Amino acid sequence: MKLNKLIDVMKEDIIESTQEIIRIKSTESEAKPGMPFGEGVAKSLECALNTAKRLGLHTVNLDGYVGYAEYGQGEEYVLALGHLDIVPEGDGWNYPPYGAEIHDGKMYGRGTTDDKGPIMATLYGLKAIKDAKLPLSKRIRILFGTNEETGSKELEHYLEKEKPPVAGFTPDADYPIINGEKGITIFNIVKEFSIKNKGEKYIKYIKGGQAANMVPDYCEAGIIATNAQSIVKALGIFVEEHKYKISAVVNKNLIIIKSIGESAHGSLPELGTNAIMQLLSFIGTIDLGTNDVSEFIEFLNKNIGMETHGESFGVCLEDENSGKLSFNVGTINMDRNSATVTLNLRYPVTKKLEDMMNPFNDKINGTGIKVEKFVHQEPLYFSPDSPIIKALQKVYTEQTGEEAKLVSIGGGTYAKEMPNIVAFGPMFPGEPDTIHKQNEYITIDNLIKNAKIYAHALYELAK
Repeated sequence: MKLNKLIDVMKEDIIESTQEIIRIKSTESEAKPGMPFGEGVAKSLECALNTAKRLGLHTVNLDGYVGYAEYGQGEEYVLALGHLDIVPEGDGWNYPPYGAEIHDGKMYGRGTTDDKGPIMATLYGLKAIKDAKLPLSKRIRILFGTNEETGSKELEHYLEKEKPPVAGFTPDADYPIINGEKGITIFNIVKEFSIKNKGEKYIKYIKGGQAANMVPDYCEAGIIATNAQSIVKALGIFVEEHKYKISAVVNKNLIIIKSIGESAHGSLPELGTNAIMQLLSFIGTIDLGTNDVSEFIEFLNKNIGMETHGESFGVCLEDENSGKLSFNVGTINMDRNSATVTLNLRYPVTKKLEDMMNPFNDKINGTGIKVEKFVHQEPLYFSPDSPIIKALQKVYTEQTGEEAKLVSIGGGTYAKEMPNIVAFGPMFPGEPDTIHKQNEYITIDNLIKNAKIYAHALYELAK
């Protein structure tokens, strides 16, 4: 327990270092020289490396793509791999999303749990190992990723320059241990409109959502109509019946309809309310005539609607290890000429891509809808007998007194991108999940508890 005492001594430093990095807005932005993912991300990487230097650790910045802090000797190394980039903050925060304010024992801010808080906890865990002068047979490296939320492209660069670790974890999911991760696809469905909607009513635009892997909390449509009040009246009846948060503003013959949903992680769409789909469900009640636009909206309402597992689409795969497929409509961008909808589908760990895509393609066959910009990650599965799994189970049980059960998830972590890595924490069972939501937070108790677990995990893997 020597490591735990050292971490308790560093408690205020851990809190301050976490606050410092939360205050940097590190969403991906335009690339600049030496900043492949933009200025905010680069600033965040520099901040993490400077903290590591202050702690007396050896640091390396690999061309602005990634950086790492390292301690120890040996040919082989173990790795803790976390990310400094974040998803957009969205609306509806009670405290500033980049304020890192502490209220009632909770630090609020985008990235507090996903993933800046946990990677800072891990860094201080390594500092505790260094201060304790524990004997190691391998080097320990903390890797600061910069592109996890939008493609993990930085890890390709890392693996071109460095050999992979022999073991390790990413502090970017749930406890006890994630030994299975669903297969992930992100792609667009696109339709060009040849038969345009004409007449007294037509859709000028529909735009909503921020990212494929977020349940959209806002969507807006502009409808041109000579009799605007009839649509406003219909909306009132619709909202009363469905209890959706949809409102309308009339500006002459343009009606702007605003749909408010509830954001959630794209891997758990059932925890959110999809603002795009609830808006389309209303638009589907308006008579827009027979044309490509109304047919496309009818297709989405009939085959997706408010479902989150792809039941009506015919792709609701399921297995015992990881449950049902998840189906998230992440963004929509539509005008009178075309529509692009971004989907995020995640299929069970024991299934194959074709098990999902064959029925998907059958469903869109003959509709004029095309699949574009297809990105895929294979499922990941570690055997319960893996030495990495056994080591992390031992640490978790010793540090928490709880049984270290194995779990499969729909979220994709860095474990898919880096050999010999498994997802381990930082979320404890039964606690509220605020990842990718407004008012994301980490409790100070959990920040410190994570530092202790991660210190022992790194030592167990490297001793």
